[in-house]
Parts: sequence; C-alpha cells; structure tokens
Amino acid sequence: MQFTLSSNLLEGLTAYGSHWTMLALILGFACAHSGLAYLRPWGEARIGAHLYRVFFALVSINLALLLLIYFFNHRYDGIRLWNLQAVPGIHSTVVFLSALSFFFLYPATFNLLEIAAIQRPEIHLYETGIIRITRHPQMVGQVIWCVAHSLWIGSSFMVVTSLGLIAYHLFAVWHGDHRLERKYGQAFRELKARTSVIPGLAILQKRQQLRLREFLRWAYLGVFSFVLILYAFHTQMVSAASRVAW
Repeated sequence: MQFTLSSNLLEGLTAYGSHWTMLALILGFACAHSGLAYLRPWGEARIGAHLYRVFFALVSINLALLLLIYFFNHRYDGIRLWNLQAVPGIHSTVVFLSALSFFFLYPATFNLLEIAAIQRPEIHLYETGIIRITRHPQMVGQVIWCVAHSLWIGSSFMVVTSLGLIAYHLFAVWHGDHRLERKYGQAFRELKARTSVIPGLAILQKRQQLRLREFLRWAYLGVFSFVLILYAFHTQMVSAASRVAW
C-alpha cells in the first residue's frame, strides 16, 4: 500500500510538475517586472534613465522568452479538459481573438524610441485611443489571449498558465495605478475618474468618449504587421522552441 501511494504521488508530481514550474516562472517574471518598475525612480537616480531602461528591458525580455519557450514545450501537459479544435469556426475565432489581444497588449509600441532607450524613457499619463476603452489595455489583452488559447488547447497546463497570467495582470492593474498616482497625484486621480478598467464601461457611463480618429496611427499598422508575422511563423516558433530541451 505504501509503495502504491508513493508511486501515485510520484506520477502526480511528474504529470503536474510542469504546472508548478510554469507558475514559478510567472511569479519570477512578475517579481522582476513589477519590482523593477516600482524601483524605477531609485534606479534612474543612480544609473540614469537610459541605462535603467536597457537593464529593465533585458531582464524582462529574457524572462519572457523563457516563459514562452517553456509554454510552447509543455502546453498540452496534464489532463486534456476539452478538445474543441474540430468544432466549425473555432480556429477562426481563436485567430481573431489572438490578433485582437495584441492590439490591447502592445499600446507601448507608440513610444518605440523610448522602449529602445534612444530617447529618454518617460512615464506617460495617457487618455487617448485605447485608454478611452480601458485604462489597462495590457490586462485586457492578456485575458483575451488566455481565453483564446485555452479554448484551442484545452489542457490543465493551459488553464493553470492562464490563471497565473491573469492573476499577475490583475495585480498589475493595482500596481500600475499606484505608481501613476505616486508620480502624478491629483492629475491621475482625475484621469482615473474619467476612465475604467472594465473595457467600455466609462464610455457606457458617459464618463468618456470614443474618438475613432485617434486610432489612425502608424503604430496600429505596426501591430497589425507584427500579428501577421507571428501568424505566418507560428509553426516555426513552436518548432524552434522544441529544440530547447526544457
């Protein structure tokens, strides 16, 4: 009996070990990304805004790359909770939702020169474009991405990954608001009163107006091009990740 219980425990740890590993990776990324964002004023005062931005980007990009590789290699781990891949229209739905998620996830591409630390990186107080829809577009984009990929993959690993990512981005909602209020004070509190976290809520409540002309920007064409490239090379990306024995 003791041997049987030990065997079952070992099988369980083996089957679901990747789930805990993924949660640990998400937690590590969350601590590094949000921690370094919080320490930004302290870091910039010591090594300068440009160098701190480069350090922040290197840490975040490398941790995100580890997350992506591990996700590709273990996305079907655990129990297959559902399989909807043969359902008519599901592929188109997943592709559409995935593409839509990137239009929320990457509003920061509006400041590419700051991201690359060519121009002095700044913390901006925005109230235009997608911010009129939601004050935290990255959180909304992440939820959409998780829903789309959970529908398609349907594994317990995917569900755990989605819950971990969504939990972190919900924390980031509070953390982001806290940092902006710390920097801008009353100006941010007034912006907060005119915007909403839930997509479209401020517009429905007449606290905000949607201005479509604000979406006529080259940055959105850049995001659209990025989505097309990801779609075209998705198979090659998964294949490349599979060569990493992790």
